[in-house]
Amino acid sequence: MKNILLTLFLGITTAACFAQEKDIFESRKLAEQGDAEAQCELGLLYVKGDGVQQSYEEATKWFIMSAEQGFAPAQYYVGLYAENDDGSPLPAEEEVKWFRMAAEQEYAPAQYFLGVYYANGDGVQQSYEEAVKWYRLAAEQEYAPAQRELGICYAVGNGIEQSYNEAAKWFRMAAEQGYADAMCDLSICYGQGNGVKQSHKEAVKWIRMAAEQDFPRAQYILGLMYNEGIGVKRNKKEALNWATKAYDQGYEDAYDLIKGITRK
Repeated sequence: MKNILLTLFLGITTAACFAQEKDIFESRKLAEQGDAEAQCELGLLYVKGDGVQQSYEEATKWFIMSAEQGFAPAQYYVGLYAENDDGSPLPAEEEVKWFRMAAEQEYAPAQYFLGVYYANGDGVQQSYEEAVKWYRLAAEQEYAPAQRELGICYAVGNGIEQSYNEAAKWFRMAAEQGYADAMCDLSICYGQGNGVKQSHKEAVKWIRMAAEQDFPRAQYILGLMYNEGIGVKRNKKEALNWATKAYDQGYEDAYDLIKGITRK
């Protein structure tokens, strides 16, 4: 029976390898014929090292060939992954150029990154107003990271009139798509009653959903809630469990919580 199962496994694995090689061959063939989508796909294979030797140099070559044909995802990937001939990252101004090309074609990930660059002043003059503009364009396409960033802008009043109601609205939109960072933000809104009716029960619900995605920030907060008995029955064992999960993923703030829980 073991031999039969091993033979079956090897057969399936071999078939999968042949299928992958065929896909790579077809992508390369189309890419070499000038197909922009195939060129972009081939670039991603080189970024990931998926069926080919990982190479940002090769990825850059194929992304640029695709991007120069006006293919928005490739323009975005040039900004995200491309490097100079010496292997150094592109200047921020060059990254912005490619993000803008894709963003102006309404490609949501590029709109989001362009917003990030405006917020940080990377490669452009810093402007929260411009950041909000690009975040909103991406957020209205239901791009969760942009919805979350727009929520933050509303929460603190960066580039727009401060509004906890609007902040909670955008956090919820991203959270309902399973975006863990936004789940944490929405949980905090419920915990503090910012833009929503205060509810520790709802705060725990959203933070637990994020924590169960192995998101360390959420695991840490859930540990705090168990330690203090906020929205849940106080439980040192559960507090330590979640704090340890967070710390094991490199969330350093969890160390003090663990130390406090275990202190005799």
